[in-house]
Amino acid sequence: MKKASFPRRASAVAVAAALALGAGPALAQLKSYDSSKPSFWQNPPPDWFLGDETEEMKGLAPPVGPATPTPLAELQENLKRIKLPPGFKIEVWAHGIPEARQMAWGDNGTLFVGSFGATNVYAVTERDGKRSVATILKGLNMPTGVAFRNGALYVVAIDKILRYDEAERQLENMPKPVVVYDDLPPYVAHGWKYLVMDKEGAMYFNVGVPFNIGIPPTSTAHIRRVHPNGMAELVALGVRNSVGGDIDPRTGQFWFTENARDWLSNDLPSDKLNRIGRVGEHFGYPYCHQGDLPDPKFAMGQKCESFTPPVLNLGAHVAPLGMKFYTGDMFPAEYKNSILIAEHGSWNRREYQGGRIKRVTADPDGKNAKQEIFAEGWITGKQDYAGRPADILQAKDGSILVADDWAGAIYRISYAK
Repeated sequence: MKKASFPRRASAVAVAAALALGAGPALAQLKSYDSSKPSFWQNPPPDWFLGDETEEMKGLAPPVGPATPTPLAELQENLKRIKLPPGFKIEVWAHGIPEARQMAWGDNGTLFVGSFGATNVYAVTERDGKRSVATILKGLNMPTGVAFRNGALYVVAIDKILRYDEAERQLENMPKPVVVYDDLPPYVAHGWKYLVMDKEGAMYFNVGVPFNIGIPPTSTAHIRRVHPNGMAELVALGVRNSVGGDIDPRTGQFWFTENARDWLSNDLPSDKLNRIGRVGEHFGYPYCHQGDLPDPKFAMGQKCESFTPPVLNLGAHVAPLGMKFYTGDMFPAEYKNSILIAEHGSWNRREYQGGRIKRVTADPDGKNAKQEIFAEGWITGKQDYAGRPADILQAKDGSILVADDWAGAIYRISYAK
């Protein structure tokens, strides 16, 4: 297996790169760290979590989800509050799937589902009109991302991508995995990933930064593409944390969602939808946020015009995760090539927003982008959730499935005239 070599020393290399961007003498005040050893990534220095909360943000913390998946009767009651455009319907498709994240279809109709902290990968199968959920892999390190190609299930677990050959034939006794790529840092914070495969089998995924805001260590804050032969390349830079993306069926280009920095204010900065128009574009982190907002501490003289702007600003702390271009025929014709985005919802905000599905339309070059709310109702109070959409997947019939890691469920949204 061939691998690209990505140095992990967050000292002179990172400083030199920042100086090349014109960061100036302010960097002299930043410490130098040796990140070449695994122990560094497992226990980063506490002062790396730079950009502490403002007075407005003090006291906020991520909400803790239910200990167990939401019971079916409660799920069905919750879905009565979900607002959809006329003609659309939402229903529970599967339940009892703790912390369900990215989904992928097998060739024979098996739905594979990754998870966040549950350490599991699940398989949903259907027989005689009844669906059943099975835990097929256990004990993995945040296996949030899954993909399927040529009979094999791919799972990304923080610092390695694993391949399980002939997975659908061996659901009750999964084969030993083949490590297809492992040149990745092992830190957990923003280390969870989302896998996207193009037609050639190249895998796109994020390598997020292990903190809120700061100068990224070498070989982080980017989108990486790994080819079937194991060779890797960086295709986008200046990306804080991305946990969703898809290939545009019109152009073959990669689009991705991005979660912006925390602890600035309730309403800044906005999370983003981005498009990679050419390899190597820089999307601004940590110097510039939302395309037009210099960071109060880390801009260091950089101008926002120097970086690639987002296709759309989606709103502050909406936490966009999984997304898909809609290519089916069930929905009305105007939905063709729309992007459907699962917004996981806020924690870093006094009144939560997000927790919904958004529809975006845009030209293939990212121009004329517009957004609207497609499905909402999972936020039930200022800081209360009944569910948190985490991923979207199109079914063969043109309906879509929505993974909800808060409720541990998969929903189906269909349309009928």
